[in-house]
Amino acid sequence: MEKLIQGKTIAITRTKEDSEEFIQLASKENAIPIPLPTIELVSKGEKIVDDFLDSIKEFNPDYSVFMSSKAVKLLFDVAKNNSKHHELQLAVANTMVVAVGPKTKAALESEGIKVAHMPNRYSSVGVGEVFTRLNAVGKKVIVPRSGASTEFLAKLLEKIGLVVKENYLYDVQAFSDTTQWKEFQELLSKNKIDGIVYTSVSSVRGFFEIMLQSCEEKDLLKHLEKIQIVAIGPFTAEELRKFNVNTKIADVHTVPGAFEAMKNIFSLA
Repeated sequence: MEKLIQGKTIAITRTKEDSEEFIQLASKENAIPIPLPTIELVSKGEKIVDDFLDSIKEFNPDYSVFMSSKAVKLLFDVAKNNSKHHELQLAVANTMVVAVGPKTKAALESEGIKVAHMPNRYSSVGVGEVFTRLNAVGKKVIVPRSGASTEFLAKLLEKIGLVVKENYLYDVQAFSDTTQWKEFQELLSKNKIDGIVYTSVSSVRGFFEIMLQSCEEKDLLKHLEKIQIVAIGPFTAEELRKFNVNTKIADVHTVPGAFEAMKNIFSLA
């Protein structure tokens, strides 16, 4: 008899607001989704727009690469507050814009920015593939992103032959309000969590930081061994392995891709 995802309780390491797509997918399959807010962004303040605009003037990039819709929203929201939205629009539009995936592309387009390229694989590797196809050796790229990001993208683009400048817009920390975790912790202690989807390296770190405040690591790992774990991509999986957690990696590095991977696990006989 097939084991299906219906009736299964699946957590995802995102806030409720950021989990809408996952909640819809799970509800459609009669699964029970639990959003877990693992991380929160700490903006580097009002100066991020001026810093970014100064970098564009000095560096004069050929391309700008946006790796998350959050980076887009944060940058443009601060620009609106500072009455520099139009200036930022022009500065970004003066480059060839690359968006890592559809959500980031939509966020840019909602700010009036035309996206020139989007990879087939929504990841750093996919962005590298775009630049390899473009034969952009010697071109300059600016990447506004999180201070918690890995060096992988910058190193990859430099290896391809690009000159890279990263602008850090925000840092990431573990989510401070852990009251929303009570239901999850209670269900986990009763072995009533069937699966967890981890959506980023930072969310893995945030998850363990929050959970280890209230339980022993060995006990947590015992519970996780009984649960189906899906990582949205290889870097997230690598971070989980540092905590001795085995995981399946989604073939498509998106929330629907991760949900599909989870669904496939429960569809196996």
